[in-house]
Amino acid sequence: MSPARLPTAAALCLSVVMLAAPVTAATAWEDIRASLYGDRPITEAGTHIAVESPYRTGNDARTPIGIRVTGPNGRLVDRVSVILDENPMPVSAVLDLARPMPSVFFEVTLRFNGPTPLHVVAETADGQLYVTEAFVKTSGQGACAAPPGTDPDAALASLGEMTIEMQAPASSGDAAARLGALAGREARVDVNISHPSHSGLQMDQISLLFIPMRYVETLDIDLDGQPYAQVTGSISLSENPRIGLSAPGATRSVGVTMTDTDGTVTRAERSLPGY
Repeated sequence: MSPARLPTAAALCLSVVMLAAPVTAATAWEDIRASLYGDRPITEAGTHIAVESPYRTGNDARTPIGIRVTGPNGRLVDRVSVILDENPMPVSAVLDLARPMPSVFFEVTLRFNGPTPLHVVAETADGQLYVTEAFVKTSGQGACAAPPGTDPDAALASLGEMTIEMQAPASSGDAAARLGALAGREARVDVNISHPSHSGLQMDQISLLFIPMRYVETLDIDLDGQPYAQVTGSISLSENPRIGLSAPGATRSVGVTMTDTDGTVTRAERSLPGY
């Protein structure tokens, strides 16, 4: 990973501070870009970054955003940042790969505070930056400040519980043929996390006091006992967020460790049955 780039935790904190002064949709990205990347050049990604996002959110509080990044000109993808320009914490989710890869798919469920440009920035192993932009309209729920959708006590009781889903690519033939085919193909891992993702902007409907900020800070994913990726979250993560990643087709086991901003740490593991 490039030593020159801003550490993720600092970037997330910076994103909250900079929103203290009002900005417009026309200028927010320029401010965010300068704060995160300084004067480093950022190239338009073209077809190398594909974003799956709705024209208008069906549910401001829970909208899946899917991203496919392919390294331009044979470069390897190292980091992917998802930025909702007009959210209170614009840097919404960051994917760091333990080992850079030619291509990666990343999906995350986010809450949208209002209509906003969406920027995805990919950094390659040699420090090059690439960006693409979309725009997402919303239904006006103001999801970052909307009351929690679940009972706070019930949410805390199950906080940190996780389920892992693994989708291996289909294959046929004898065992040796299947192993050979899987080694070069892509599978998918999805992690469902039980967490209220309190934004710090929500009000308890009984006490009328603000609920303290608490969200998934990091999600560390191991494949077959080796570090694979880390996802850094923010208050933009939806309640009970779902995070999906592409994975090598031959993956047999997944381990996930969640750490939230209150220091709670939980772990889940799952093994894929034989081919």
